[in-house]
Amino acid sequence: MKLHMSNFAVRAVLQLICCVTFTTLCSQVPHGGQPFWTNPAPLNQAPVQRMGAIDLEALQAGDAITDKVKSAAWRFGQEFDVNLGLEHGHWTQENGKSVWRMVVEAPGAIAMSVNFSQFELPKGALLFLWNRERIEFIGGFDHRNHKNWGGLATGLVAGDAVVIELQVPSPLRDACALRVDQVVHAYRDIAGKAALLSEALGIQRGPFGNSGECNINVNCPEGATWQCEKRSVALIVQGGFSVCTGALVNNTAQDGSPLFLTANHCLPGNGNVGNWTFYFNHETAGCSGNTGPTNQTISGSDLLASSGASDFGLLLLDETPPESYDVFYSGWDGSDDETVQNATGLHHPSGDLKKICLEEDAPYHDNAAGAAVWWISQWEAGVTEPGSSGSPLYDHNHRIIGQLYGGSAACNGSVNNGQIDYYGRMGVSFNNGITEHLDPLGLGLEVLDGYPAAGCVTSFSLDLGVGIANAPDGVLCGGGEVFIDVTLGNFGEDNLTSATIGYAVNGGPQQTLNWSGNLSQYDTETLTLPAIEATDGTTEVEVVVLSVNGGADENSFNNAAAVEFTAFAEDTFDFSFELVLDEYGSETTWEIRRQGNTVYSGGPYDDDNNGQVVSIPLCLEAGCYILEVEDSYGDGMCCSFGDGSFTILDPEGDVVLTGGDFGDSDVTQFCTSAMSVNSTETSRIQVNPNPATRTVQLSGLPSNAKLQAFDLLGRPLTAILPLDVNGAAMATLHTEALPRGWTLFRIDSEEGAYMIRVLLR
Repeated sequence: MKLHMSNFAVRAVLQLICCVTFTTLCSQVPHGGQPFWTNPAPLNQAPVQRMGAIDLEALQAGDAITDKVKSAAWRFGQEFDVNLGLEHGHWTQENGKSVWRMVVEAPGAIAMSVNFSQFELPKGALLFLWNRERIEFIGGFDHRNHKNWGGLATGLVAGDAVVIELQVPSPLRDACALRVDQVVHAYRDIAGKAALLSEALGIQRGPFGNSGECNINVNCPEGATWQCEKRSVALIVQGGFSVCTGALVNNTAQDGSPLFLTANHCLPGNGNVGNWTFYFNHETAGCSGNTGPTNQTISGSDLLASSGASDFGLLLLDETPPESYDVFYSGWDGSDDETVQNATGLHHPSGDLKKICLEEDAPYHDNAAGAAVWWISQWEAGVTEPGSSGSPLYDHNHRIIGQLYGGSAACNGSVNNGQIDYYGRMGVSFNNGITEHLDPLGLGLEVLDGYPAAGCVTSFSLDLGVGIANAPDGVLCGGGEVFIDVTLGNFGEDNLTSATIGYAVNGGPQQTLNWSGNLSQYDTETLTLPAIEATDGTTEVEVVVLSVNGGADENSFNNAAAVEFTAFAEDTFDFSFELVLDEYGSETTWEIRRQGNTVYSGGPYDDDNNGQVVSIPLCLEAGCYILEVEDSYGDGMCCSFGDGSFTILDPEGDVVLTGGDFGDSDVTQFCTSAMSVNSTETSRIQVNPNPATRTVQLSGLPSNAKLQAFDLLGRPLTAILPLDVNGAAMATLHTEALPRGWTLFRIDSEEGAYMIRVLLR
């Protein structure tokens, strides 16, 4: 099912139903397991690397100055340059694995982190960092956490001694390479580590929280209507600094790309943000409290665009936050219109828990420190502080209009000091390089709502959203009548009692459907459109809200949805594709191609689902198809890390082809007319030479054999040719006329079909 923007309401955003494809990259997201930390005896053998003493008074004197500068990074830790590798630790044998440990001490530290300048692990190895008092651990990190720059920046672990533990299958021990080049001694509380120590050990290590008393936790009543947007916001940490705050932002493709907005002045001089760590959902569960989750992190990002004209920096995180993080992609408004009624800020002041501040008056345009800004005269509730820089400013429609640049707002004891703040303007960022990333579809939109929007609170009274809840997924075999469901959702404050819905098929005349009932806020109801005839080819259906409660909908940005599907009305075959996952489903992708076009595709999949069967029905026209299954690590699907496999089944359920034991990829062919294709590894047909140049000699050929050549996209390179098989069941092919590269030769005979892959040079 392909979802796209409506042609007759291109600015409408599909908010109720949307399929998201997440791209798996490398990050600090852990991949399971736990350290072997229950037995203290082996730890006694681990060497201890002790950091030097810190000059706390000098650090505090410097902080007293920089803490007053909102555009300065909030420092919480002393950074130590080191050069520690595997030679500085100790190996043992535990639980059938080789285990390496090293202890790093920073006397008096509230928390510690390390930076690996070299991080190379073979598949099957896991690395953990854990507190020597066994309060918490982070990891396991494995080969999927490897960065393009070669290292890994870790999150913080509470306490003044951290154990680095590597677990590796013994035969792979020499394939590991680790090098620590930085250790951070946190002398001020960061991410609630002091409170964690106090609760676990019963000792006072506070004060808890670093922000002023007038700050407001995001889960206080003031944040009740901001529960979606808060999930976008993350604390940024680099080394010993809480660099800034930022937020995930939506894009017009609504594909879950992890675009992250912060401030230009937060960026390092070289633009390298590869060792930044992003803490999501670091907030207290209620209005009071001093601790929040610190285990939902992403490590590393790339800088996509930045400009001092509006003080913005747009990043692409090294991984899409996993589903368990439950993140939200904030909407934005780049129109730069001075029609904003009020403003809200969400941020991490001084590296603290997530806070909220409210400006009840209208912000206005101004210029400050060389940038075009939104000017906040004073906050009515809450403030910002150092560490809040880069945090999003939302308008009354819950869309980002800027990011924090600077100001003098702060707490004066338990109350607001009544001073100003200013934010770089999103509308100016639109003219300075951000647009191509926020609008990859080139729709020319200046306004986009957040994603996913279901259940999110808005400020609209009348707000009916539509989505398509049921439509053919993939290719519809045989055509015929299709019944599509339209989901109506009330996202406004007033009950909805009536609506008129318009719909059109393939750009034809608009038809209407009336609904009446009683929908309370956040309730949904489903309407079924009259039957639509699915003819051979592509059918497009567009749905739009025409009226609600007898008048206009106040929010037009969720008023339209569209879907298109393909039907093969004649001469189709019901094949199926079955994929048995190994332990690393995130490495597996596949495509089925015909005549150069991708007909079906899938993957990557979740890890740790060894043996799970993924079954995809295939509706195929008559002809031949190429199946390519890829493994990004290069070790196939079988058999070191599970017994993964792939299988094509014909309409009778018979196996057409199967495989799984390969390297980077397996490319094979099947046809609807001749169902079975025998494996070349077990067949009697041999090819020589391979690679080849001008001629290829085939041996073991059956009688009455015919041949056809295809490229890897499934496009035929020759007509079907009879083979001149001599008495030795051999034939010679002349390949000068064929393009160079991989070529698939399909050989059909009465006894079956065979496929051979030959590299032509």
